[in-house]
Amino acid sequence: MELEATPDDEVFSSNDEMQELWPLGEVDPKRARFPCCIVWTPLPVVSWLAPYIGHVGIAREDGTVLDFAGSNLVNVDDLAYGSAARCLQLDKKKCCFPASLAAHVCARSHEHSEAGTAISWDDALRSGARRFEHRCYNLFTCNSHSFVADCLNRLAYGGSVGWNVLNLAALVWLRGRWLDRTAALRSFLPFAAVSCVGVLMAGWSFLIGMAAFSLLLLGWFVLGVYCWKGLVG
Repeated sequence: MELEATPDDEVFSSNDEMQELWPLGEVDPKRARFPCCIVWTPLPVVSWLAPYIGHVGIAREDGTVLDFAGSNLVNVDDLAYGSAARCLQLDKKKCCFPASLAAHVCARSHEHSEAGTAISWDDALRSGARRFEHRCYNLFTCNSHSFVADCLNRLAYGGSVGWNVLNLAALVWLRGRWLDRTAALRSFLPFAAVSCVGVLMAGWSFLIGMAAFSLLLLGWFVLGVYCWKGLVG
């Protein structure tokens, strides 16, 4: 006896067909087009002291970057703090676009529904942008990483709805790539210059102070994300 196709099967097949019909375009840094990418750029002053800290955005399927740049402000095609230095293109096949609760392809369907679902990549970014257009920006509690993590949770990227500022930062640094040598220099040269000047003026204690600053900053985000849930998000 042959089985008839269910509506859920049709949803899955239509999603796969749409991805095949509209494949992602190429990353084009000159035109600032990064289809389905997370992009990273250094922050003024802060990145001079801790070069692993920066500003992130997430791009639509057409490559247009969205980033949470300030209170009630989500930039479109205007990445704050300069052009992108690193990028990581994500795989849409690792996302979940359910048309109904029964159509989830991720294991955490209920958590995904609570985080907010989407029917497409751009729909997830649109929903995230609407939410963050009513949020106050704070480097320590609600920043650009919070916005991108929210979008990834709406996509259930990689089957997870537990994206946060820490695992997002790790993803970008471990799997992202520099766009060119100039981008890498722009990110690390100020840190190297500040370190040299600091050592010359204050001795090696300056580097100890910078290391302490980094540890305190990392400790804050670890506590805010995993211990006092809701403090950073």
